[in-house]
Amino acid sequence: MTRIAIVSDTHVPTRESDIPDWVVAEIERADHTIHAGDFESIGAYERMIDLTNGELTAVLGNVDPATLDVPRTATLEVDGVTFVVTHGDGSSGSWRERVVGTVREKADADADTTLVAVAGHTHQVVDTTDTFDDPHGADDEGQPASRVRLLNPGSATGAAPTTFETMFVATVDDGTLSVEHRTG
Repeated sequence: MTRIAIVSDTHVPTRESDIPDWVVAEIERADHTIHAGDFESIGAYERMIDLTNGELTAVLGNVDPATLDVPRTATLEVDGVTFVVTHGDGSSGSWRERVVGTVREKADADADTTLVAVAGHTHQVVDTTDTFDDPHGADDEGQPASRVRLLNPGSATGAAPTTFETMFVATVDDGTLSVEHRTG
């Protein structure tokens, strides 16, 4: 079983001076951490690297320094579950359309793979399932072949417009995904 801490929008140091202790404890208990962008500083990113012992999948957010050496999109495969990570910002379409579009472009999964999109940006918690047309065509019954679980962990530091700290803790066990929402 693999335990994954999922956080985003920490906004350290302009909105908060540090990551809350309870979030740090969840990250330290995890086997891997996903951060969906908006660290806001090189120091906050380096702290996350230290907390995770380098077991970090991270992407660039819209307020991150341009010199931060992380991609705009990342993919993590864990035991039959594919996580596609993006910040979710942009000017075209809705947040959901941008995130699902990124999954459509980046996911290289077969029908037995569980697809999970992790994005931040809005600071609003989202845990829903969506479908999109498979770029390789429909399945044998003519139905869209791909479903994706959309996760936005909100803001780990409770940055506005939200009023509370929040994150997800996911576990992957033999291709089965479970997700728990945590708040401070």
